[in-house]
Amino acid sequence: MATNIVPKRVTNLFLVLVLNTVTYLAKAAELNETQLSLYFQDISAFGNPNATVIPVAGIAGKAWTFTQFGTVYVTDDYITETSDPKSPEVGRAQGMYVTAGLDGLNSHVMISIVFTNKEYNGSTIQIQGVSKQFEAVREVAVVAGTGKFRFARGYATFETYFLDIPTQYSVIRCNVTVQHY
Repeated sequence: MATNIVPKRVTNLFLVLVLNTVTYLAKAAELNETQLSLYFQDISAFGNPNATVIPVAGIAGKAWTFTQFGTVYVTDDYITETSDPKSPEVGRAQGMYVTAGLDGLNSHVMISIVFTNKEYNGSTIQIQGVSKQFEAVREVAVVAGTGKFRFARGYATFETYFLDIPTQYSVIRCNVTVQHY
């Protein structure tokens, strides 16, 4: 009689373990969707000590401009909750832009949104794609993420919200729709 109890207890324990594992995996497989509106505070004035976007490479003998094919820019824009530069900082937009169209109309964007705010601190969203830089709304892909955005995928749009040509200061609204686990 005692020999029958041990296998039954082991079987019950195994079934409980399997059910817990299945429940955990089912919850882990649920996709979450997050929508964010972020504001990149962009200072493109080359030579300005506060510049957040600067050209670092280009074709020798040609002006390094946003419309010159082959010009490479690095960026470290601060990101705010609203368009007001004094609003709370959400994170940084760090990466590169390359004028990739021979006609100067397209740039290739590779940006990491690095969150520093309380809600997403330490998490990132990776953005990549061709940006038609003179269109009102430019769409690129969200290709990855870390932290709270692990396994992220989705899209982001950029819109020039404010532009002051004399100071080369602009505010770019970035709307992100991302699915993640």
